[in-house]
Amino acid sequence: MTVPRYVAPGVVASASSPDEPDDAVPFSAQEILARCDILATHSSRVGAIERSYLTAEHARTNWTVGEWMAEAGLEPWQDAAGNQRGTLAGPADDSPVLLLASHLDTVPGAGRYDGILGTLMAIAVVGRLESKGVELPFGVEVLGFADEEGTRFGRTLLGSCAVAGAWQDSWWELRDAQGISLRTAFEAFGLDPARIEEAALPREKVLGYLEAHIEQGPLLEDADRALGVVTGIMGARRFDLTMIGEAGHAGGMPYGRRRDALLGASELVTAIESLSRDNGAIGTVGRMQAYPGAANVIPGRAEFSLDLRAETDELRDRVWDLVQEHADKIAAARGLTFESVERHDARATVVGDRLAQAIRAGIAATGDPDPLELLSKAGHDAMAVASLTDYAMLFIRCGGGISHHKDESVIEGDVALALDAFEAAVLDLARDLA
Repeated sequence: MTVPRYVAPGVVASASSPDEPDDAVPFSAQEILARCDILATHSSRVGAIERSYLTAEHARTNWTVGEWMAEAGLEPWQDAAGNQRGTLAGPADDSPVLLLASHLDTVPGAGRYDGILGTLMAIAVVGRLESKGVELPFGVEVLGFADEEGTRFGRTLLGSCAVAGAWQDSWWELRDAQGISLRTAFEAFGLDPARIEEAALPREKVLGYLEAHIEQGPLLEDADRALGVVTGIMGARRFDLTMIGEAGHAGGMPYGRRRDALLGASELVTAIESLSRDNGAIGTVGRMQAYPGAANVIPGRAEFSLDLRAETDELRDRVWDLVQEHADKIAAARGLTFESVERHDARATVVGDRLAQAIRAGIAATGDPDPLELLSKAGHDAMAVASLTDYAMLFIRCGGGISHHKDESVIEGDVALALDAFEAAVLDLARDLA
C-alpha cells in the first residue's frame, strides 16, 4: 500500500483558487466570504468540496489560513495534531489566553461555511482589533481545528481533543477506508505521534473559548433572526449495528423459513424513529449495507449506523436501552442475531455563564437586545474543549437550515452582524480584566 507524503504544504491543488476581490475591505464580511470561496477549491474532488484529516488538502488549507493569520497580526503555526493555530501575545508572559476557534475540515460533498466561516471570523476579529490599536488584557489564540467531522478515521473531534489534552492512545490504530492507520497518516503528514501531547493547552493558562458557527438548522430563519446564542450542545453516541441471518435463494426459500437480515434491520430503523420521536431524542440511521448484495439473494447480513442525540445524557442513554430491547425482540422473532459496537460517545455540555453573557452583549450591540437562545443539536469542537475550559457559541442564520450539503448558504449582512457581535463579545470580556 502506498501512503502519500506531503513535503511542502500548499503545492497540491485540486482546482485553481479564485482571487479575493480587489475592493474588499480588510477583515470584512465580503473578504471572509471570498476566502470561504478560496478554501472551497482546497478539495480532493473537483466540482465538490471534500477536505479530510492529514491529506494534501488539509496541508494546503493550513498553509493558506496561516498566511491570513499573519496578515491579521497573529503568529501562525501548526501544532502536533495538525491544527492550524495563530497566536497574539498578551501583555505579560503569564497573561491568560482567550481561544477563538472552529474547524477547517469538511464532510464529503460539503458546503463552504460549516466550520470555515467561524475560523475566518475569528481571524478577522483579531485583525480588526489590531488595526484599531486595541490592547487586550489577555492573549488570543485562533485555532482552525483539523478534524472535527471525523470522516476519514471515524472518530470526531480529534483536533480539539488533542488541544484539550484528551487524546487517547487507542486512536493510533484507527484506520481509514484504505486501511491506513492514524499513526501512519500522522507520519506521512510530517507529524510525530510521540509529540501529540505538545498540542495540549495547560488548563490554568486558558481564559475561555468562543466559537462562531452557522446554526445548521432552521430556527433562526424561522424567527427572522440573524444571530443567536447557544445554551448548550446535545450529547451524542454513535454505533455500528449488525443484524445477522442467513443468505438464501430469493425464489426457492419460502417466507416462513427465511432469516432475512435486511428486513430485521429495516424494522429496527423504523423503531428507532418512533422511539426517538416519542422520547424527545434524535436518532438517525445514515448508512446501511446488505450482504452479499445480489438482487436474487436473501440478505444474510445487514450493517447500519446509528447516531443518537438528546439534550441530556440520561435521556440519550435511556433511548439507547430501548433501541437494544427492540433490536433483541426483532432478532428473536426473525431468527436473527443482533450486534452493536459503540464508535463515539460525546457528553452533553452547557455553556459558561460569563462567556454566554459576553455573546449576548455582543448580539445586543448589533441591535437585538433579546437574542434567541438555541440548543445545538449538532456537535462542535466546543464539546471537547469543555473539558478544558468554559465555552460559549454564536450561531449565524443559514439558508433553509441546510448544512453538510453543497447548497449551504449565508447572508453577507448576517456575517457582518456576526463579526460585529463577535468583536463586541471579546471586548466585553476584556473589560472584566482591564
